[in-house]
Amino acid sequence: MEIKQFSAKDFRKMIQSGANNLTRNKDLVDSLNVFPVPDGDTGTNMNMTFTSGNEKLTQTVSDHVGELAQSLAKGLLMGARGNSGVILSQIFRGFSKAIEHLETLDAEGFVSAFSGGVESAYKAVMKPVEGTILTVARESAMAGEHAVQSTDNIVEIMEAIVEGARRSLDNTPNLLPVLKQVGVVDSGGKGLLCIYEGFLESLTGESLQEESEEAHEVAPQLTHAIFNNEEEHPLSMDDITYGFCTEIMVRIDPDFATTDQTFDTEQFRETLNTRGDSLLVVADDEIIKVHIHTENPGEIMQLGQQFGELIKIKVDNMREQVREIDRQHQASRPDQPTVDDQAMILSKPTAVITVAAGEGMHQLFESIGADIVLSGGQTMNPSTEDFVKAIETVKADKYIILPNNKNIIMAAEQVSELIDQPVVVIPTRSIPQAVSAMLVYNEEATLEDNQEMMLEMMEQVKTGQITYSIRDTQINDIDIHKDDYMGLIDDQIELVDQDLTEALYHTLDQMIDTFSSIVTIYIGEEGDENEVNDVIERLSQQYSDIEFEVVEGNQPVYNYIMSVE
Repeated sequence: MEIKQFSAKDFRKMIQSGANNLTRNKDLVDSLNVFPVPDGDTGTNMNMTFTSGNEKLTQTVSDHVGELAQSLAKGLLMGARGNSGVILSQIFRGFSKAIEHLETLDAEGFVSAFSGGVESAYKAVMKPVEGTILTVARESAMAGEHAVQSTDNIVEIMEAIVEGARRSLDNTPNLLPVLKQVGVVDSGGKGLLCIYEGFLESLTGESLQEESEEAHEVAPQLTHAIFNNEEEHPLSMDDITYGFCTEIMVRIDPDFATTDQTFDTEQFRETLNTRGDSLLVVADDEIIKVHIHTENPGEIMQLGQQFGELIKIKVDNMREQVREIDRQHQASRPDQPTVDDQAMILSKPTAVITVAAGEGMHQLFESIGADIVLSGGQTMNPSTEDFVKAIETVKADKYIILPNNKNIIMAAEQVSELIDQPVVVIPTRSIPQAVSAMLVYNEEATLEDNQEMMLEMMEQVKTGQITYSIRDTQINDIDIHKDDYMGLIDDQIELVDQDLTEALYHTLDQMIDTFSSIVTIYIGEEGDENEVNDVIERLSQQYSDIEFEVVEGNQPVYNYIMSVE
């Protein structure tokens, strides 16, 4: 079959076919988790993300491929769930940007879309790791670039892209040691391959489902994409290098520009990067938004005025804020109103959005000052759109988001691109981290002060979790059998035991050290209060100075969640 000119009708069919193939395979991808906990959700996250994009596309009336691609990207951005979903949305954001001006596609235009997707996705991840969905996207696009040098048939090019994705996926264990250790490949990459295979099905009219399943008979061993979770935290206020938190918004307008220079986001970001730290630059064709900590706010404004009119300016002296905080004794914060996830409350300086699963967890966060508690967590990651809708129910000048799971952080971080008010994401990876962060939250403080204090506080708590294994495997030289109870400390599996009580006891015993003073145990749906009391009695005999607290969290997946401070 030969296609040399790719129309809007072809594009609609291709995206629908990709969505259908991912839907067919989502349960398979969900089961491919390197950690054998009952929470595999890469397939679900990618499927819900791509389905959101496809739905936005189907609602768009246009015969222009570029316009359809823009609608697809917008839907993906709003529906992005989990790290895999966010990166998928970034792939198709770059994909759409590369062809936004094209009504139809020839072979060169078709390939440029996939290459643009790779560029966008790599920029979205602060520290890209090879052996993940990023690698599969990059190497498959390279295969397309190679194919277009010898053919102008889009079907043959898509065949090359799919074959490149398959080869790349099979090679992921050679790039990422943790995959090689357990003999698996990356499931984020597998999800992307499913989409691309669906694309090819729409072009050839032939089902690739059987071929796909035969080529990956080892599927039950596949795994999630893994990213470098190292976080960059701001310096303490005692060590401020750049003292002025500066925010500007510029309307791109040649009539107000001080030079005739064309705005380029990357070049502008590189220029500002030499003027301070904590830099964020977000721009589209009309507006430039900048946040930076600098010693010369005026210079930042002048650099922005090169491209148009300043329409918003905000400068805070962080050193003076430190002095003010030092002058004040922190008073107990008054109780805040309890709201549910649909309630509208009066305007306030700052609002906090957080995520939790379980009635007890919801009540806990509401009691310590959260304005909205989204239902979700390990087994259901809220989308970027979920966060935006939550924000719309609370009128505030600025917002703080606590994701409470490493797989939700990236979706939360995309919110700032979709709303005008300032948003800070505190990258909490667990419920205990969020609880500790909320204890120092001050509604009246500046966003930067709250961010500083909450980041510092969240890192002072250890998180433990007890859950069960859904299959036999080996991780970090630990033999794990189906239905064993696993003790995780800060997301790492540290021990297994066939007895739940023993798993809880030994995990806490490992977590407690000479600096520990408070242990909190959150009882899940499958937990037992009598069991907890037995463990506390044993530990109290060993650690007489430790204070123990018990909370009915009612959370799913984890029998117990523990914090040690």
